[in-house]
Amino acid sequence: MKVYTYSEARQRLASLLERARREGSVRIRRKDGRVFVLRPEAVSGSPLDVPGINLDLTREEIVDFVRAGRRKTR
Repeated sequence: MKVYTYSEARQRLASLLERARREGSVRIRRKDGRVFVLRPEAVSGSPLDVPGINLDLTREEIVDFVRAGRRKTR
């Protein structure tokens, strides 16, 4: 993994971000010797983001299913 100086990182931020995305991380070294690692944040989707299913139901069929589910049972 290549280490960039703080000045290089400031001048080439866009390319460093792209490199971090491709390679997983990049290191940036400050004049005082401290080193920082720049990593892309893990993308996590919503657990509710699921693909739909085409059941070829009509509007009336859907309404009938909803009404049947709402009926009181004894």
